Amino acid sequence: MTAARISPDGGWLRGAGLYPALGVVGFFLLVPLALILVYSFLGKGDYGGVVWSFSTAAYEKILFVKKLDGSKMLNWAFFTVLFRSVVLALATTVLCLLIAFPAAFFISRQRAFVKGVLLLLIMFPFWSNLLVRTSSWIILLRDHGLVNKTLMWLGLTDSPLPLLYTDGAVLIGLVYVYIPFMILPVFTSVERLDKRLIEAAFDLYASRMQTLRRVILPLTMPGMVAGSILVFIPSLGAFITPDLLGGGRKLMLGSLIQLQFTTARDWPHGAAISIVLLVLVITTLALAARRGTSAKAR
Repeated sequence: MTAARISPDGGWLRGAGLYPALGVVGFFLLVPLALILVYSFLGKGDYGGVVWSFSTAAYEKILFVKKLDGSKMLNWAFFTVLFRSVVLALATTVLCLLIAFPAAFFISRQRAFVKGVLLLLIMFPFWSNLLVRTSSWIILLRDHGLVNKTLMWLGLTDSPLPLLYTDGAVLIGLVYVYIPFMILPVFTSVERLDKRLIEAAFDLYASRMQTLRRVILPLTMPGMVAGSILVFIPSLGAFITPDLLGGGRKLMLGSLIQLQFTTARDWPHGAAISIVLLVLVITTLALAARRGTSAKAR
């Protein structure tokens, strides 16, 4: 009764419990983002850091580079890195989805004990360091690694294939790292799928492909969308995997940002690229949210 007299709807009391969480999110998320945004509009220091004077040079450097005669031309190197990042992130997402869906469907059909063991094995890589897990692929893909030795032993090739330090090696590493982020959301959607709907589809003489296309895929779409977001966004900004498996020659946006803050010591330029990456992430989330809203409306 007292709470009702103070606030008839109790709204401010319910909202008060969120204030600590909002404060933590605001301090550890919004403040660093605001700092990066400010840095992107400052000048470059001679030995790293920033010069506190307003400048848009960092963003101009993304789009243009100066030639020897002082004129400007498009910075095709940045667009190449951007294109490679988007393509590899999309390819990683598609491959993870193609692998995760049958895997999640298989796991959901097992007994409770086997299901728990399989899920534990999927989460097991999280217990080891990302650097160690990625470095293990160097041993597998190098010229005299396990993969090339196996191919030569089978007689499929006479000499080692250049597998390491390629876009393919980066793609394999990204799929290996982020495949659990796809399997778990898809498994959750498949697990919630009402099996009676599948049986009803077969009772109505639907083929396996029709059942998959018209029943299973639409009902598990939320998990696939969530998994795709969880894979695409970190793949877009990855830098450890491209650095190790790409050998520093196959840069992605994350690698480029890391180089600007370390080797190049150009903090404003690194901050500006970070803002570009943030815009890409927000755009991806907005498109996914719009797609989800349109799917619910149908």
